[in-house]
Amino acid sequence: MHKIHAKTILSAKNGMNLYRGCTHGCIYCDSRSTVYGMDHDFEDVAVKDNGLQLLEKVLMGKRSKCMIGTGSMSDPYMPLEAELEITRGALKLIERYGFGATLITKSDLVLRDIDLLASINSKSKAVVQMTMTTADEELCRKLEPGVCTTARRYEVLKELQKAGIPTVVWLTPVLPYINDTEANLRGILDYCADAGVKGIICFGMGLTLREGNREYFYSQLDRLFPGSGLKERYIKEFGLAYNLVSPENNRLMRIFRAFCQDRGIMDNPDEIFRYMNFFEEKEQQTQLSMF
Repeated sequence: MHKIHAKTILSAKNGMNLYRGCTHGCIYCDSRSTVYGMDHDFEDVAVKDNGLQLLEKVLMGKRSKCMIGTGSMSDPYMPLEAELEITRGALKLIERYGFGATLITKSDLVLRDIDLLASINSKSKAVVQMTMTTADEELCRKLEPGVCTTARRYEVLKELQKAGIPTVVWLTPVLPYINDTEANLRGILDYCADAGVKGIICFGMGLTLREGNREYFYSQLDRLFPGSGLKERYIKEFGLAYNLVSPENNRLMRIFRAFCQDRGIMDNPDEIFRYMNFFEEKEQQTQLSMF
């Protein structure tokens, strides 16, 4: 870990990353890609030491309230967050100034902040997005070694459900010849349905690879699945392609769509993003209804 001094904190779409890099060790992580211009080792997480000051200044100056997002590039609940509490500090500011919040994580540390999320959600909206890729616990420990497994993430979703906090699941990536099975898909879908998720984001059964994360991914295939020939199969079938589509894509996507339709779960990414980006001011709505 090292500290950096940031110049800005919010993107044009009101997203932020308080950390840069990650220690979860997920073998497929796109954030490793060289296109992002990271000038340090991915596991040597850069901490924006002035991030909260920048965020407060921006929130104070905004003319209209909106949803503030985090976690698109770096998980806001890496283990170091337990000590630094920068994500918690950001949620406190979002709550204080009356904004909404949405975040993406794989970590059960998010439950530490359930009080703030519930408070934000009571006034506007707080949405927790949880990535779930692998229902098999042993395989999950291989693919996502530095974070809690899918079964624990399901428990987190259930706790959020009890607290009335809406949730969305990212069912991505699905790795060809590794977790692109009907059993895996149905296992995750059953978790989602039981936890009452609002929507499931899935862009198809497959993954993306580009320079930086491709090399890391292949090195991990050799390490985790020795003698399987998986790396050679990927290279032969996909070459340097960016989008690696599973041969099971069409069949699995039909199952996915039918399941979501049957259970009333949103499955259109555009619809889900509209829901998450729409700011709701619940106290104001209540007051208006009284008149």
